[in-house]
Amino acid sequence: MNGNLRRIISAVTLLTSLIAIFLVLKKPSPVAHAQPVAAAAANAQSFQDKLQQLDRTKQPGQAPAEVHLSSDEVSAAIAQAAGAIPVTAVSSSTPSPSPQVEGATGQPEVKDYQVNFEGDIARGQFLTQVAGKDVWVTLAGHLGSQDGYVTFVPSEFKVGDLNVPVSLVNDALQKKLTEERDRLKLPDNVAAIKVENGELIMTQK
Repeated sequence: MNGNLRRIISAVTLLTSLIAIFLVLKKPSPVAHAQPVAAAAANAQSFQDKLQQLDRTKQPGQAPAEVHLSSDEVSAAIAQAAGAIPVTAVSSSTPSPSPQVEGATGQPEVKDYQVNFEGDIARGQFLTQVAGKDVWVTLAGHLGSQDGYVTFVPSEFKVGDLNVPVSLVNDALQKKLTEERDRLKLPDNVAAIKVENGELIMTQK
């Protein structure tokens, strides 16, 4: 009887492990749609144009400027910084050939740089490698700032399609944020950031 019970427990443990491995390697639902290169370039330019508003000198008695950025603009800016899209958009009635994979519209799509804002939640998704395998990581939470530095309080963490309890990763994440504190310092012209109503809001200092 005890032998049968041990075999059953072993089988269940093995099955659970296989399911977990499958979920880890499975690609989750994307948090945002892929952008055609032309649209991404336009959104990246819009991102830069809006940031320039924070450089304008405030007049006496004038309220600080407030910039509202969409998730498409932020995603495009990240992709551009990584070199995935050109620094400037090139207008042409005849698109030049591209080695990238084309989407349904014939335009190459920017992939792997996904950011989405929903309500006051920021959600990001990126591709990394674990043991030589491509694995998608999804992280969501409350993005804000305090004392001139970016803060992040996670509310969701997924590896592949496997949900991981936030309590298991929060301490490690906060430790990593502390180690990277210098990189999280707000620009000199930014007083605060937050996500609200599906937008990233930056307030001028």
